[in-house]
Amino acid sequence: MDKLFKLQERGTTVSTEVMAGITTFLTMVYIVIVNPGILSEAGMDFHGVFIATVLASIVATLIMGVFSNYPIVIAPGMGLNAYFAFSVVGGSGISWQVALGAVFVAGVLFVLLSLTSFRYALLDAIPTSLKHAITAGIGLFITFIGLQNAKIIVDSPATLLTLGDLSAPMTLLTIVGLVISLILMAYRVRGFLFIGMIITAIIALITGQMHFPDAIVSMPSGLSATAFQLDIGSVFTKGLYSVIFTFLLITLFDTTGTMLGVAEQANLLKDNKFPRSQGALLADAAGTTVGALLGTSPTSAYIESSAGVAIGGRTGLTAVVVSILLAVTLFFSPVVSVLAGIPAITAPALIIVGFLMLNVLRKIEWNDIEEAFPAFLIVVLMPLTYSIATGIGVGFIVYPILKLVRGKRKDVHPIFYLFAVLFFIQLAFFNH
Repeated sequence: MDKLFKLQERGTTVSTEVMAGITTFLTMVYIVIVNPGILSEAGMDFHGVFIATVLASIVATLIMGVFSNYPIVIAPGMGLNAYFAFSVVGGSGISWQVALGAVFVAGVLFVLLSLTSFRYALLDAIPTSLKHAITAGIGLFITFIGLQNAKIIVDSPATLLTLGDLSAPMTLLTIVGLVISLILMAYRVRGFLFIGMIITAIIALITGQMHFPDAIVSMPSGLSATAFQLDIGSVFTKGLYSVIFTFLLITLFDTTGTMLGVAEQANLLKDNKFPRSQGALLADAAGTTVGALLGTSPTSAYIESSAGVAIGGRTGLTAVVVSILLAVTLFFSPVVSVLAGIPAITAPALIIVGFLMLNVLRKIEWNDIEEAFPAFLIVVLMPLTYSIATGIGVGFIVYPILKLVRGKRKDVHPIFYLFAVLFFIQLAFFNH
């Protein structure tokens, strides 16, 4: 064990790593409830997505733990699942099978990029302000979805949107669940989102808004409804290049940023560089590719991994422990299905995760209009157009235009000009 994970070298023990794994698991296990709930909105089978979510997470996290030896967990990313369900499928009228095809293509490209140094050029080409804006925009988007799912915000013929009936039982329960999660968060309770879900579920059970499943445990089933159902050919006939690029772009820099942050927290960076970064990125690329084959949206490194690091997790053994615990959840699909079917249980998680993602807005130079205005467009257009790709596209087009007008063309990476042209073509001439 010590030889494989270098426990002594990193100043940790088996018991510490196990506790770190349990802590990380509690902070991120909400995704096995939320992700199937979101993707089922796109017409996918809940049980199939649930199993695909768990299996893709296990595969990617095991690769991360065993081959890269990092205490980092990988699972289907929040925001990417919303983009898949509500923008690609719901907004564009594309079938979920074709959307899975786009995820698979993005995953394969991610694998290829992970094997080359071009991944660094791609990351360097995107201005830091726009990276932060994309994260914040996705956060605002999924918060908006959470508010809609809970009917806190509803459609209005007069104003498009308005405040819903807060006295409606499910909406009121959502507010109660949100308050509970926020209190737990304020007191820095580990796994506050998952614990908040459980407490809300108990209240729903007591008030008759949720009924106990007929069985607590069952053998995993239903994967055949989503596995290998992807349609790769239609991805190219329908010209979904911006969708592929959006999946790839967000996964690449979101994963890289999260990995660097967690590695720095664990004091695993060497001269401010990320050792074995190729293997770490390959773990996420494999998770995205396998996930597309099985039936789920792209995977991403989870910032919740920092919870395990905070109590001493320093090696891949932490990730292996999380993988084992995720495997156990496969047998609790009846409970997961009931929990995910109650908006009041899942909506608070969407709202709070979105809030946490908005934290990066403080890193944008708001006094610099060339940086700030394109970032502003990305943030506001994602929820207003119900499309992450459209928000990114408009921001990527406006950014170089402002730089050119100000005589700062050399401040823009040559690759970024290519991004801008491709997005302009996509938005101007193709269905977006």
